[in-house]
Amino acid sequence: MTMAPQAELRRPKTLPDLLSGRSVSGLSPEGGPRLTKLLLNLTVQRSLGPVQVVMSPDSTVGDLIAAVLRQYAKEGRRLALPTTDPAGFDLHYSQFSLESLDRNEKLMTLGSRNFFLCCKKSEPDVGESAAEASETTSSSTCSTEADKVSKISVPWLKFIDFLF
Repeated sequence: MTMAPQAELRRPKTLPDLLSGRSVSGLSPEGGPRLTKLLLNLTVQRSLGPVQVVMSPDSTVGDLIAAVLRQYAKEGRRLALPTTDPAGFDLHYSQFSLESLDRNEKLMTLGSRNFFLCCKKSEPDVGESAAEASETTSSSTCSTEADKVSKISVPWLKFIDFLF
């Protein structure tokens, strides 16, 4: 049984420069599609799931923090936040990132759509005096907290190096 040769499919002729000289609202000056909204996922510290927020790419990190706090309260999520003031929170790339993001930075320049929101002010640890707790201000960052913890010396930890 022989098969008959198939006819070649003809492609329609197109004009690639059809839109040249015209301004289209959905296209950026470079010719690609322009982003008008961003879907961002933010995990709030000690919360079960991420909060999803749709924002403009021209918004700043400070705007994003405020929008996430509004959405968190609107959804009525459990483990109520200690405050809804955006100044009491820092935004990080992940829960493992010690440096917080600059509040004036545009969302479009961040390069990620997933972030971690944590409280700025740490609660006093067990055994910490009120004077030591007052030293921790709301402007402290996670990196200063990590440095503070790393300075605590426990003599028995030095033997771990000996064991390996």
